[in-house]
Amino acid sequence: MVKTAQQAGRPARTSVWLEGKAPRGGGSRGGGGQPSGLDRDRITGATVRLLDAEGLARFSMRRLAGELNVTAMSVYWYVDTKDDLLELALDAVFGEMRLPAADSDRDWRDQLRALAAEYRALLVRHPWLSPLAGRFLNIGPHAVAFSLAVQRVIRLTGLPAHGRMGAISAVFQFVYGFGTIEGHFIERCAAAGTTQDEYVRQALSAVTESPDHSEVVHRTADLIEARGGDTVEEMRDRDFTFALQTLIAGIEAMVARG
Repeated sequence: MVKTAQQAGRPARTSVWLEGKAPRGGGSRGGGGQPSGLDRDRITGATVRLLDAEGLARFSMRRLAGELNVTAMSVYWYVDTKDDLLELALDAVFGEMRLPAADSDRDWRDQLRALAAEYRALLVRHPWLSPLAGRFLNIGPHAVAFSLAVQRVIRLTGLPAHGRMGAISAVFQFVYGFGTIEGHFIERCAAAGTTQDEYVRQALSAVTESPDHSEVVHRTADLIEARGGDTVEEMRDRDFTFALQTLIAGIEAMVARG
């Protein structure tokens, strides 16, 4: 059994990216290699696929080793702990996002919408990402590239320096929350073997039968009708677009106030 840092008498690990052992495509630790044909990229890719297929709760190093058809100790040749591997997987999926070019001449509003849409899609595509993003430092190369792209676009808004981090928080914590709930809802519908639309119809039907919830059901139905959209996905997209535009309008108003 691999010991934790505390059990081994070492300081607790803060990030795999601060340990000097996380180059992309890195080989084995001793330089002698392993006969398994593994490398860190292959292990990280298998981790992402397994997390997508089975979720964070069911993930284990033993399960990963089985997926790779190797022993668990073969995996530990490349990473010290399960957390190290989760952190590598987290940064790997951040690399899926298409980021605006540093010299892009597109309006900052369009660039901000594009970044928000990419982040939302990433959270929906990988529901396990959101709890890990709050657990680790997010200082891998792909996460840092995303952060720098966001900061560059926010600088283009004309906001004063003291307000830029607040604007980043407003937009991307909104996207994080929206994408997290959306991704987990889709995951739950899939696990229940039903579509999102059917799931919502069943839920509303069940709630409607409760006299304690009649008022909230009535008011919610009015809001849904006013919002428009024929499917849950369409309604959700309208909500996301309107909410993001509201945040952009807030940034514009703050810039106008000087």
